Amino acid sequence: MFLFLQEQVQEHAEEAPILVKLVNQYFGEYAYNFEMKYTYPFWQKLLAKFGSTPEAAFGPYTPENAIPWYTVMFIMACIISVVLIWMMKGKLSEEDPGHGQQTLEVGVLAIRSMIEDIIGPHGLQYFPVVMTFAVLILVSNLMGFFPLFMSPTSATSVTFALGLSSFLYYNYIGIKENGVFGHLKHFAGPIWWIAPLIFSIELISNLIRPFTLGIRLFANMFADEKVLDTIAHLAPGITYWLVPVVLMPLSLFVAFIQTFVFVLLSQLYISEVSHPPHDSHEHVEDDGMEIVAPVLT
Repeated sequence: MFLFLQEQVQEHAEEAPILVKLVNQYFGEYAYNFEMKYTYPFWQKLLAKFGSTPEAAFGPYTPENAIPWYTVMFIMACIISVVLIWMMKGKLSEEDPGHGQQTLEVGVLAIRSMIEDIIGPHGLQYFPVVMTFAVLILVSNLMGFFPLFMSPTSATSVTFALGLSSFLYYNYIGIKENGVFGHLKHFAGPIWWIAPLIFSIELISNLIRPFTLGIRLFANMFADEKVLDTIAHLAPGITYWLVPVVLMPLSLFVAFIQTFVFVLLSQLYISEVSHPPHDSHEHVEDDGMEIVAPVLT
């Protein structure tokens, strides 16, 4: 599996767009010197214990590829996301909103609705992070549709980083709201005599979540690119350009659905560790039963 992923990274590096080559032309030497001085010795010592080398794991170290294509593309995705939001919002107006503002409002309301349904009204405090995940991943997925760009989410380094970010964020929420002991306690479940077994299973399940989040997003985006490329090469000539256009709606669907899945799972993980504050409930005990009513602020 590792060798397969490494082959795909090297293959993408060889097909890097002109933008990546320009970045390395101007900044690659500085990045190369930094790597050889700081990161290369670390990987050399670590991988030597497994009988490998940094070159075997990451490919050749040269100034021409010192800054990976996925790093450049993800930075571009961040810039594009900010620029797109700024352009679409235009001049905000309640009476006569523009098409861009309406599009943004639809996206915002969709994410807010998901958060309220999955986490609860108190979950709106996590909206900025969840919305950031949604915008960044969607823009990254769609970048492959345009010339001079590649989808950074078709690289495991990016998708695993996103998965790890989601993992760290929901565990941070769990520790912040419940404390370290309380956060770990919820892994054990309510039944004490099987708590050690449940704790072990839940702990392993949580630890592999960054990997599953990352590999799911990478596999679908990478497979989508490869399917289009393979089908296009089956028939040369005009068909080579026609097939990707015909299949573009399917690729568009994959880009949106993978964004939805990542955001949905992240919200589900947050819902497991986040609970409404005590003062957001009203307790009515007239008939011996407790009625819980969220207080919306």
